[in-house]
Amino acid sequence: MAKKKEPLRKCVVTQEMLPKKQLIRIVRNKDGEVFIDDTGKKNGRGAYLSKDKEVIEKAKKTNILQRHLNTTIESTLYDELLEEVSKSWENT
Repeated sequence: MAKKKEPLRKCVVTQEMLPKKQLIRIVRNKDGEVFIDDTGKKNGRGAYLSKDKEVIEKAKKTNILQRHLNTTIESTLYDELLEEVSKSWENT
């Protein structure tokens, strides 16, 4: 039986192609709301970040999410992302 192919996505900061499960998806929906998509299936414009504290800090410093999602990003979103990363490190 053939092994199921794992989907790859590109981190907007590091430009690395990684398995989707190793990334965090951030979405901007039609109403302009920006949030973390835990399911990876919500409608809207998406951007992926590696589950790495340094990558998230670099994204904040360079405003790369703002450019990818064409909207302003609240600093609270970065706090949520850092919290999400620390949770995923605790689970491993």
